[in-house]
Amino acid sequence: MCEKNNNGFTFCLGVIAGVVGGIVAGVLYAPKPGEESRKEIKEAACEFYEKHAPQIEEAKKQAMESLDLVKYKLERQFRKINNSVKSQKMLKAKELEDSEICGNNDSEFDY
Repeated sequence: MCEKNNNGFTFCLGVIAGVVGGIVAGVLYAPKPGEESRKEIKEAACEFYEKHAPQIEEAKKQAMESLDLVKYKLERQFRKINNSVKSQKMLKAKELEDSEICGNNDSEFDY
């Protein structure tokens, strides 16, 4: 059911979230005391985790890999933008320097 591509991963996370949400909602709206409901939620969560531990671990692994990739891409884009800003500043400074040098040279030869 879970594929290696992003669409499959997203779908898989959605199914897991839906199942967990359905279990929690079902237990919360059941006509039972709060303590008993909390106990059932805990038992259901533990049972779900035990039953699907390998898939949960794989989903966590894929999520961490995706986050690492996004982080790497964002850092790379940030460096590109930062380098572009720095080069624009250097270009402006060079233009100012050149215009001042040209302006100073012209005034030296005006006599």
